[in-house]
Amino acid sequence: MPRILVLIGILFFFLGSKGFAQDRLIIPDTVLINGDTLIMLGDSILVDEPVKEIFWNTGGNYNLNIQQVTLSNWAAGGASSFALNSGVTVFANYKKDKKVWDTQMTLNLGFSKQNDRAYPTRKTNDNFVFSSNYGRELSETYYLSTQLDARTQLLEGYKYSRPAGSESDLRTKISDLLSPGYIQSSTGLNYRKTLRDKSKLSIIASPFTGRFTIVLNDSLSNAGAFGVTKGENVRAEAGVSLSAKITDFILMENVTWRSNINLFSNYESFGNLVVNFSSDIRLKVNKFISTRIETVLIYDEDVFIKQDDGTSKQAVQLQNLINFGVSLDF
Repeated sequence: MPRILVLIGILFFFLGSKGFAQDRLIIPDTVLINGDTLIMLGDSILVDEPVKEIFWNTGGNYNLNIQQVTLSNWAAGGASSFALNSGVTVFANYKKDKKVWDTQMTLNLGFSKQNDRAYPTRKTNDNFVFSSNYGRELSETYYLSTQLDARTQLLEGYKYSRPAGSESDLRTKISDLLSPGYIQSSTGLNYRKTLRDKSKLSIIASPFTGRFTIVLNDSLSNAGAFGVTKGENVRAEAGVSLSAKITDFILMENVTWRSNINLFSNYESFGNLVVNFSSDIRLKVNKFISTRIETVLIYDEDVFIKQDDGTSKQAVQLQNLINFGVSLDF
């Protein structure tokens, strides 16, 4: 009988020391000790593992789209061409107690190459956007938030033109890395709500917004491009802003939409808006292939666009891309 008690003690010790390392311990139905039988109540004992809280949600998407046209002795005319567009988006979202912190970075690059041109390889897409939002919960849907938004491009940008009577194209540099670059910091009230199908809506109204326009390229700075004072590299503005973002909104089966708009008005010229709008509609074919319709609209009264006749004027900047290719979520 004492041996039975010893064995029971050993089993309880074993369960206490191993129970947190596994969720099921297999024990035989009966144990024989010198002819005595110890009968167990079951063939296993379930042990609950501690539930680990998850505060971070991370992921992203990579897409690659390629188009190639090859012509040889083609009677209908035309030129061989090659086009490539690639982009990556990564995000890291944190939520614990009454604190939230959402960060996202998007990078897109695109090129096209067409034969029989003075400059056969030309950039078609180039943008870098980084945003980070930190908030403290005031109620179920309202947060006091601080947001940082940074935008620029990575490579030199050119305006291509062909003067009258000329047989070749000319190109003029109109932009570069951090020329322009925009940094906007705002503090205000953030309305956050999860919509149907787990899509999310976020609206931030900020009466305290600082916006900085950066032009590091000397030739562009000396020309006073993008609203900076001639010879200066940074222009600082104070004003109000309103931004709204919707993510992963399901339009129909396998079709999702995400969009972002940012409005800014300078206190000194209140009412004159800077508009940054982007829209991305994704039509998912399967796990690896999708079609994307991307639209970007920008309007800034301090940016003058050079026209084909040599003049410059304020204008709406519009970019529209339709891509079909590989899309990988991670």
